[in-house]
Amino acid sequence: MENKQMDWYAVEITVLPEMAEAVEFGLNELESLGNEINNLGKKDAKNLTVIGYFNELPEAEIITAKLDEALRIYGFSGESIINIETKEIKNQDWLAEWKKHWKPTVTDKFIISPPWENPAADGKIIINIEPNMAFGTGTHETTKLCLRAIENYYESGMSFFDVGTGTGILSIAVEKFGVRSSEFRVVGCDTDEDSIRIARENAELNDANEIEFFVGSISEDSAEFDFVCANVTADVIIPMLSLLIGKSKKILVLSGILVEQEEKVLAELEKYGIENSMVATDGEWISVVVER
Repeated sequence: MENKQMDWYAVEITVLPEMAEAVEFGLNELESLGNEINNLGKKDAKNLTVIGYFNELPEAEIITAKLDEALRIYGFSGESIINIETKEIKNQDWLAEWKKHWKPTVTDKFIISPPWENPAADGKIIINIEPNMAFGTGTHETTKLCLRAIENYYESGMSFFDVGTGTGILSIAVEKFGVRSSEFRVVGCDTDEDSIRIARENAELNDANEIEFFVGSISEDSAEFDFVCANVTADVIIPMLSLLIGKSKKILVLSGILVEQEEKVLAELEKYGIENSMVATDGEWISVVVER
């Protein structure tokens, strides 16, 4: 069917370079169709413009609220935004332009690639991810931290529970990484229905069709898994920490945690008698690994 939509909308936010990641997070929370950063890599660039694309323009109050929340999570003030502009874009293939900026992400054992790229495997497992409204294209530090935890702690055949699966990257990584056994099972959940739809599409794209995806979250009724990963945010992790610990038999990975939230999360773990967690850092983010 022909796409009759000819008009698109852009929200352009000008900030200091160190705030770009926080603004991108805010645009993802607004369910942008794609983001790009102008001035990236240019010498002596004092400011950056982060652009989010939408098929319907969010209300100004909602844009401000989501950006304020995102900046607060990253330790910035909404008052530090230099400028916000909204524009209507006519007859422009913004997606084709945006695709030029998204390149494969490489870890020790995985390559996360958009479908239009064709990277050399070089002995790594290639995971193709179609970027969309769901959070998780493999480029974010929290996703990379979780992939590294899988590389370092996942043992082939372990059952795996991916809490807050987003685009399904981590579930797909384990499905392609693991070896079938009687215990092998991969389950991914997310409270966002669109995320689960996109995760299923990405699983099909990668011939990882045995992953069980569902809309929802971990609960008392959830089964126990050898390896549980929760890549969400600290304020989501802490209230369900008891469940995450109780449902993980061997390995628990917590991510989506800012560096300044480390002590708070570790203190919460200590309440459950867990004192020897492994912490890894990437940029402003950390992951916490608990071996049971």
